[in-house]
Amino acid sequence: MNHEVPHDLEMSLAHRCVEKAFETYSKRFADYSPTMTWASENLAKVGFCAKGLKLGGSIEIKPKTIQLELEVPFLLRIFKSKALEVIEEEIRMWVGKAKSGQL
Repeated sequence: MNHEVPHDLEMSLAHRCVEKAFETYSKRFADYSPTMTWASENLAKVGFCAKGLKLGGSIEIKPKTIQLELEVPFLLRIFKSKALEVIEEEIRMWVGKAKSGQL
């Protein structure tokens, strides 16, 4: 399932927003061992652990959206929407900061 967060930033600024959002998320949810590795300039692979199971996905920065994809094992599907909601919240917060000159 793809989830998109709209933005109207330059790509480099959107990239910084994603990095800051994930940094904040990682501190807030350190118990889930979040990881993010940039596979290319605009595509990051992400991972988490919950209930002993690994979740994987990606964050892709596009000109007008930041696209989130999370692959969740069947047993953890109930957590998928919450995980996407929290990640989106962090991204929106950093996009707002970027627009107001705080990033």
